Amino acid sequence: MSAQENVEVVKDFFAATGRGDSQGLLALCTEDIEWIIPGEDWPLAGTHRGHAGLRDFLQKASETVETHFRGLPEFVTQGDRVLIVGSAWGRIKATDKTFEDDWVFAITVRDGKVTNIRENIDTQALARASQMDVAGPV
Repeated sequence: MSAQENVEVVKDFFAATGRGDSQGLLALCTEDIEWIIPGEDWPLAGTHRGHAGLRDFLQKASETVETHFRGLPEFVTQGDRVLIVGSAWGRIKATDKTFEDDWVFAITVRDGKVTNIRENIDTQALARASQMDVAGPV
């Protein structure tokens, strides 16, 4: 596939994610999809594998965080890789704390399907927003 076709697959992937279309999303992914979010102290960090792992991850994400993207992201391609650079703001639902986040997604597309996602986000900002305030002794 051409670089532009790979970008279109990635755009379709994000559009399906945004509208909560899990069937459409899974149709755009290989059976052995791998979504990696590095970090600690952030409930969505880790490696999520396969369609079942992707479904579980997306369910947990919808229960955990509300995200809004700022402007249009930038797409950079080379071969079967698509990098998406953007920024977002959002809210952690459990704490009602907000966060701001600059991010880069490195996505591999093969034969018209997403095979790998490495999401590089500000996990420290998200972890801080996820922490509950604990009142100490006065």
